[in-house]
Amino acid sequence: MRHAVKGRKLGRTSSHREALFRNQLQSLVEKEKIVTTLPKAKELRPIAERVITRGKHGTVHDRRWVLRWVLKRDLVKKVFDDIAPRFHARPGGYLRIVKLGPRQGDGAEMAVLELVEREAAAAAPEPAEEKKPKKGGAKKAQPKAEAEEKGEEKEAKAKAKPKAAPKPKRETKKDKGPAGKVHTHAEGKSQTSQPKKIGS
Repeated sequence: MRHAVKGRKLGRTSSHREALFRNQLQSLVEKEKIVTTLPKAKELRPIAERVITRGKHGTVHDRRWVLRWVLKRDLVKKVFDDIAPRFHARPGGYLRIVKLGPRQGDGAEMAVLELVEREAAAAAPEPAEEKKPKKGGAKKAQPKAEAEEKGEEKEAKAKAKPKAAPKPKRETKKDKGPAGKVHTHAEGKSQTSQPKKIGS
């Protein structure tokens, strides 16, 4: 009986499972959001949160401990210099799991594992475009002079475009004359192959 046995095996050996979590953790640090199956996301979250907590401490021992899970030095630097300072005031709970539903094909339950305070999510609202006015009001308010200028610009652009050279005429069988060979219906039949009959 498996009473109080912690952790999922995920159908892998311990070394394979550890390699899987290392790879997913590196992708998570790099992209700050990954899509995976729900059980893998639930197993990866505690490891990732421990890595970020170590990043908040910032000692040499912590850097070495994080390097055990995140094998690329530039990603370790990102954990300590970029990700961990964002969560300085937050006592844990750095990641969220959002369920996506079953995967088409095998029906595995999918989920998104992402940082609660993502850099990409914070940067997205800044470049807000100006709202376009509604259809009715803008056209009525536009003066006729501006409309005429736009029309003139369009005409100038149309004139500036170079015209394409005319395509050469295709030669027909009549144009070829006596040198051009005309295929007969009988010759066409001899060139095509008939499917072979099986058993004869």
